[in-house]
Amino acid sequence: MTGDVSAAQPEDGGTNEAGKTNSDNGEERLSQTAIIDDPPSPFVVEWVARVAGRNAIDVAMGRGRHALVLARRGLRTFGVDRRFAAVRDGVRRARAGNLVVRGWCADLEQVPLPRDAFDVVVVTRYLQRDLFPSIRSMTTRGGVVIYETFTVDQRSLGFGPTSPDHLLEPGELAGRFDGFEVLFYEEVTAREAVARIVARRA
Repeated sequence: MTGDVSAAQPEDGGTNEAGKTNSDNGEERLSQTAIIDDPPSPFVVEWVARVAGRNAIDVAMGRGRHALVLARRGLRTFGVDRRFAAVRDGVRRARAGNLVVRGWCADLEQVPLPRDAFDVVVVTRYLQRDLFPSIRSMTTRGGVVIYETFTVDQRSLGFGPTSPDHLLEPGELAGRFDGFEVLFYEEVTAREAVARIVARRA
């Protein structure tokens, strides 16, 4: 049903619940828990306004701060996260703003993403390296990926993730989209150490 949370798991579902940690130095796989009340990334807002499409997805959506941006642009918006409470809250926030976000509760380490399904794919503050092939293939021909997450330089800033599993190496993000048309790329260390890319599938 439109706007509902699909494949929902119990709210007390262990590591899917916000605030829970895993065995990786106490850091969550989805690193959005500490920042769920942040406004959307200006980088994402700018580029969502500049690209066209029909179907969009916010991967590791948290409470939907970027899913709401996509929905406001009139895109048919999906959001996926493994935490049921976060997906539910994102869907409710959209509904409260007279928007529709189609929530999907799934562990992306276990559940495959659909191929050739989305014209706009947004990923922020989330790194799962074995997911890159699926992110590439879920993007339609001519569709774009808007991706922003932390680099190894974040360690020197004294906050945020520290595990190498959650931090990009220099130049890594650009390399992950080899064969795509890179519309924008940068790595910065001011305020946060992040890499950002906008890449179009040929």
